[in-house]
Amino acid sequence: MPSTPQPVTPDPPDAIARPLLTQSWLDLTFVHWAVDPADVAGLLPPGAVPDTLGGVTYVGLVAFRMHRVGWLRLPGVPYLGSFPETNVRLYSVDDHGRRGVVFLSLDASRLIPVLVGRLGFGMPYVWSRMRVRHDDRTVTYTASRRLPGPRGAGTRLTVRRGEAVDGPTELEHFLTARWGMHGVFFGRPMYLPNAHPRWPLYRAELLECEEDLVAAAGLPAPAGEPVSVLYSPGVPARFGRPARPAGIPTP
Repeated sequence: MPSTPQPVTPDPPDAIARPLLTQSWLDLTFVHWAVDPADVAGLLPPGAVPDTLGGVTYVGLVAFRMHRVGWLRLPGVPYLGSFPETNVRLYSVDDHGRRGVVFLSLDASRLIPVLVGRLGFGMPYVWSRMRVRHDDRTVTYTASRRLPGPRGAGTRLTVRRGEAVDGPTELEHFLTARWGMHGVFFGRPMYLPNAHPRWPLYRAELLECEEDLVAAAGLPAPAGEPVSVLYSPGVPARFGRPARPAGIPTP
């Protein structure tokens, strides 16, 4: 069983002075639905269990623009490191009490980063046709899968930005203040920490939502309206070195 989960904090618990990766996440929309923890437990990597709030966990559909991915302290790559991305994510906690996210899929429009993510790190990247379009206070994200599929699966989201969030609710805080991800890297369960400034958040109105990425990731298709829709202009982010969760033996 995991230890007591660490508190949800608006700032990262640890600074990352020597980053493994740097990047910026721009024009983000967070769309979330409540799900039964029993429905997602089998989709998490070893050493992680569903993180819950009031006995409920969540699945998130997060669309944004990745900007200038870079290694170590090198400058970010302007073309290959910048592309639209949409991910399906779950919420996790490990035996150290470290809260994080688990990515079930990451759709991206640049083939080389997709290949590096899949072949180099074993992450569930998918090559997709994607676009992010602005129109006054609305943003539209579209995606249609190419490879490995299911071909044609995708999403179309349109949101209208509303008022700024001066004080996030407990749920908004839980869904956005995440300082690491649990996954399997190089064939081993790992926790990869990240750090970034506090999110500038806006509540948003969901004008259009056509998606089948959640079901393609192995979850029941969302039923009903999402419980939370947020927008952020974005933040720069750093990732640190991966660490193994407690309770996972070293071969």
